[in-house]
Amino acid sequence: MITAHDFPSAHVADAAGMDMVLVGDSLAMVALGMEDTSEVLLEEMILHCRSVARATKAAFTVGDLPMGSYEITPEQALESAIRVVKEGRVQSVKLEGGKEMAPTIAKITTAGIPVLGHVGLTPQRQNALGGFKVQGKTAHGALQVLEDALAVQDAGCYAVVVEAVPAEVAEIVTKKLSIPTIGIGAGNGCSGQVLVQVDMLGHFPPGRFLPKFVKKYGDVWGECMKAIETYRDDVKSRSYPATEHTYPIQPDELEVFANAVKGL
Repeated sequence: MITAHDFPSAHVADAAGMDMVLVGDSLAMVALGMEDTSEVLLEEMILHCRSVARATKAAFTVGDLPMGSYEITPEQALESAIRVVKEGRVQSVKLEGGKEMAPTIAKITTAGIPVLGHVGLTPQRQNALGGFKVQGKTAHGALQVLEDALAVQDAGCYAVVVEAVPAEVAEIVTKKLSIPTIGIGAGNGCSGQVLVQVDMLGHFPPGRFLPKFVKKYGDVWGECMKAIETYRDDVKSRSYPATEHTYPIQPDELEVFANAVKGL
């Protein structure tokens, strides 16, 4: 599983054979330049979901429900989920939270919309968690992660994201569940993995903070810089556009045109 936030990022993810593509609310930061995920609006998520859905032909697509679109009541959550599926054209929604969100998950799944759960570190609740901190580092905390995972499973989730949890804890949680786990910062004992595409591609300037769990598989920023700098230099030196990049005109037509403008 990998994230995508627009047509090009979804197109390459689908072509590369990703089983699942997540339109994550992380796009708030990596695509829209926001401070954190709490800023992004439901309407913005729907726009990005629709862009991604136009590119995904094989991958199963999931759209995040952003903060504020599902916490008030299960009815509000169902309304938001219907919009993300109907207008955003994805096949599933994801929401954060454990036991406390079970009634909401049940409401959505009962209406026929698949729900991907999300337990452990839940970024939308970073203020309540004291920031982006690893969860389940104590026996009590690990039990809470397991209880949350079991609760969302019982509520109808077909799978659950487990974020920023010790690998050993995530492996035990995975074995205790009958649904798949998708890890992010939770070790290789999970059923699957997810990463933010911009992070793993290296599509950001040097010096940007990356979570410990991110493996940088490429240097898209470096390649873009080289290409754009070369373009800049070619334009300034007039080596671009070259003859092969221009459209021809017949010499006699050019002569007629040149003569016609002499008197202007």
